[in-house]
Amino acid sequence: MRLLVTGGAGFIGANLTRAALADPAIGDVRVVDDLSTGDRSNLAGLDVELVVGSILDERVLSAAVAGRDAVVHLAALPSVPRSVKDPMASHRVNATGTVSVLEAARRHDVRHVVVASSSSVYGANPDLPKSELGWTRPLSPYAASKLATEAYALAYQACYDLPTLAFRFFNVYGPRQRHDHAYAAVVPRFVHAALHGRPVVFYGDGHQTRDFTYVDTVCTVLLDAVRRQVHHPQPVNLAFGTQTDLHTVVAELELLLAHRIEREAAPERTGDVRHSSADNRLLRQLFPTVSATSLTDGLRATVDWYRAHYDPAGLTGAAAPSIVPA
Repeated sequence: MRLLVTGGAGFIGANLTRAALADPAIGDVRVVDDLSTGDRSNLAGLDVELVVGSILDERVLSAAVAGRDAVVHLAALPSVPRSVKDPMASHRVNATGTVSVLEAARRHDVRHVVVASSSSVYGANPDLPKSELGWTRPLSPYAASKLATEAYALAYQACYDLPTLAFRFFNVYGPRQRHDHAYAAVVPRFVHAALHGRPVVFYGDGHQTRDFTYVDTVCTVLLDAVRRQVHHPQPVNLAFGTQTDLHTVVAELELLLAHRIEREAAPERTGDVRHSSADNRLLRQLFPTVSATSLTDGLRATVDWYRAHYDPAGLTGAAAPSIVPA
C-alpha cells in the first residue's frame, strides 16, 4: 500500500511514518510537510520521500497525493493560544487545508482518507466522558478549525463516496514532541523542565484534567485504520477514558526521576478546556484489539527518549531523509 502522511515530519506524523515503514502491509510512505512545526531530523535515516511544501499549494499537494492509495492527514497549525493570537492562520491551514487535501484525494482516486480532529471541539460541553454523540461548542479558533476538519471529511464521505475516518485526538504525547517553542504541549514542557531541574509551570491551578494518550498507541490505531480501510459516518474519539490532572503528571515524573519538581502558577489561558475525558465505546467497537499504554509507561518511554536525544543545542540527529523537490 502506498501511503501519504501530511505533516509527516511533525511529532505524530514522524512516529506514524516510522511505524508505517516497518509495517509489511504498507512500507511505501511519502510525506508532505512545510517544516513550519515539523523537522527533517524527525525523519533522519528513514527511507521515505519528503515533499517540502504547504498543503495550501495546489502544485505541491497534487504531486504529493498522486499515486497514493491512502492519506493520513495530520498537517495542521496546532495550539489553542496560537489560534487565539492568529485565528486566520489556523483557519487557512486546518480548515482550508483539509478541503484541499480532500479535493486532491478525490482527483487522484485515493481509496481512503484519515483525518485528525481534536477533543477541543467539545469545548464548553461539560459532560464527562465526552461522547461523539454529544454537542460541540468550540472555545477557540483552533477548536473551530478542527471541527471544520472533521466536518469536511464526513461531508466528502456523504457527497462523493470517499471513505473517510475522522479521529478526535486527546492530548497525545511521547517521543519527538517539541518542548522548545511558545506553544509547546504540557508533557514535553514538563519533561524538559524536570530533566533540567527547573520548575514546571501550571496555567491555572493544575487541577484541569486530560485524557493523555501515548503516541505509539495512536499510531497503532491509525495504521490499523489504513490497513483495513476503516471508515465511519461520525467522528471517533481516539483515547481511553482516563482523567488525569496536571499535578498527577508531575507526581509521576517525580517517581520516574526520583527527585522533587518545583511548581509555579501562571494565569489561565483563554480558550483552554477545564476537563477532558473520552467515551471510547465507538473506538473499541471499530478497533477491538487496541490496548492503551499506561501513563507511567508512556512517560517513562518519553523521558528515556529525551535523555537519549536532547543536548543543549537541541535534538540530536543524523542525515536528513531523501527529498523529492516540491
